[in-house]
Amino acid sequence: MWFKNLTLYRFNKPFAIETEQLEQALEAYQFHPCSSQDISKFGFSKAFGKIGQSLVHSANQRHLICATKEEKILPSQVIKEALEEKVALLEDEENRKITKKEKDALKDEITTTLLPRAFSRRSQIHAVILPEQQLLIVDSSSATKAEELLALLRKAIGSLPVVPVSFATPIELQLTDWLKQGELPVPFYMQDEAELKSAADEGGIVRFKQQNLTEDEVLAHLEAGKQVHKLAIQFEQSISFVLQSDAGIRRLKFAEEFRAQTDDVAGEDPLAKLDADFVLMTGEIIALLNTLFIKLGGVEEQSI
Repeated sequence: MWFKNLTLYRFNKPFAIETEQLEQALEAYQFHPCSSQDISKFGFSKAFGKIGQSLVHSANQRHLICATKEEKILPSQVIKEALEEKVALLEDEENRKITKKEKDALKDEITTTLLPRAFSRRSQIHAVILPEQQLLIVDSSSATKAEELLALLRKAIGSLPVVPVSFATPIELQLTDWLKQGELPVPFYMQDEAELKSAADEGGIVRFKQQNLTEDEVLAHLEAGKQVHKLAIQFEQSISFVLQSDAGIRRLKFAEEFRAQTDDVAGEDPLAKLDADFVLMTGEIIALLNTLFIKLGGVEEQSI
């Protein structure tokens, strides 16, 4: 349940849907496993998985939702080989060339035949809606997967006026200034990883790992015109992460000491523990984002 990536969206209009109303809206798009002829299925599932009972878990005006996707694994090469074999057999029997239209029909027939025997895989993606902050956060490093969840949520509630979070000052300029100064504004602390890119379209990329970023070797690249597009950062003593120039927060990791704050919560009630973890996690994410937005110069106002 602890988020590992933050893809950030901002509401342009207040989100004012209550928990019960949101629960009812998601029920119409609830996840159901693939049938024998389904290639994939995507829908909302219980926020806390097998432990919970609801599609929406709300606490402190924060709403956790989850979507599950099931996909049949049917390699294109398998279909291609089966199609080639079928086409060769028919051409030999009928002594003629099979047309493209016929091949397309045969391909559909083969796919229909193979689907019931195909293996399937499932994946889940979580998101949290923060009405007080007017933010929606998706736990994914993939913009495509995040947008897929948003599209499903938009269908469920009818409207979802959100835009990706961006800043008035480009993030790479702010990160570059910080690295040149050799320190970050408190309560952020620079770690030992960064990615620098040339401002030119065809310029080079340099990556540093496990290295002191204040050394001359790193600064020389900045002097040559490269800008910081990824920087590993520590927030207070609770969270480490990599901030990207596209406002993505990746490899989010909560310190063990921080997570241990809920260890004594209702040991015999796993749902109470998950709820406590959720409140603790979202509270610290809100503190992180509030501080980060200020230090980066403020969020850029956008219209949909």
